Amino acid sequence: MAVTDSAMVDAWKQVLHLSQLQSGQSVVILTDPNTNAQTLSTAIIACHAIGATVTRVDLPAANAEKSLSRDTTSYVGTTALTGNRSALAALKACDLVLDLMLLLFSPEQEEILLGGTKILLAVEPPEILVRLIPTLEDRTAVLAAAERLGAARTMRVTSRAGTDVTFPLGSYPLLKEYGFVDEPGRWDHWPSGFLATWPTDHASEGTIVLDAGDVWTPWKTYIRDPIRLTIRKGYVTDIAGDLDADFLKDYMSFFDDPDAYAISHVGWGLQKRARWSVLGLYDRESTLGMDARSFAGNFLFSLGPNNEVGGTNNSACHIDIPMRNCTVALDGVPVVVDGTLVEKSDGTTEQVQEIVTV
Repeated sequence: MAVTDSAMVDAWKQVLHLSQLQSGQSVVILTDPNTNAQTLSTAIIACHAIGATVTRVDLPAANAEKSLSRDTTSYVGTTALTGNRSALAALKACDLVLDLMLLLFSPEQEEILLGGTKILLAVEPPEILVRLIPTLEDRTAVLAAAERLGAARTMRVTSRAGTDVTFPLGSYPLLKEYGFVDEPGRWDHWPSGFLATWPTDHASEGTIVLDAGDVWTPWKTYIRDPIRLTIRKGYVTDIAGDLDADFLKDYMSFFDDPDAYAISHVGWGLQKRARWSVLGLYDRESTLGMDARSFAGNFLFSLGPNNEVGGTNNSACHIDIPMRNCTVALDGVPVVVDGTLVEKSDGTTEQVQEIVTV
């Protein structure tokens, strides 16, 4: 169903309020040819209604000659902002950047954040934005889970499909996505609702079995037949299976980059309003797939860069894979069991005392 402009303006006002935008502050809206026109126009109206000063920075398309896909995550690190010092200066000078383009994984994004500017990414279709307006409860759930993840030194993930992999933790910060930016220098993504970190370099070991129904991006489709990934010293060293495995191998070989096979972030979804099935209802080029990345109880892992958190891997190949039906345990204590969040009777998440074996 189409979304009315008034519904989008109201949604923007809620998100901007949560992001603590004040009258008199400055907002830069970053756009490119792929920006959704309704998302842009309603963002401008909402910012003006709050009393903020609004500037639009519109940049040309980028990376077409390098990427195999029109998806903005299919070639990361360089953007239309790369080398554009005047545009970068405008972004660094404002209080809030509304990124309707996608700067993620670029060094320019980190430079903007280090100066205290907040960045909110919003590139999903309007109907997904309206359905998944962030709340304070989302923030509470993510921060509560972050306390557990921040204290853990090992994440072990298992599944009945054959996954059994261990990720040593503690070398990198956490990625806490709850959908709004309420602190200086914070980046977030509307919509979202998940938690992740990056394992210690060259230390992850085990096997990941991608099963039918798991999701991979940037293809934004459901895996059809199992793929077995062998993980040694933090890298995928073998990809085994049938057609989907061949598909993955061919795509990754295009980048001709050993670091494309490195384990990047690992974590789990916490957003109960996101749905695994939504991806099948959209044209793959119309959505970034945030329902798939965020739905409660998924195990989300990725391959490729970790440079945005201080690592040395700056591969242009980034693959996110939300998996169903996994058990995620921190230091032996599960936070997700067979794809379901471990919860108290009141619906809030908690740890249990013994690992559940699969």
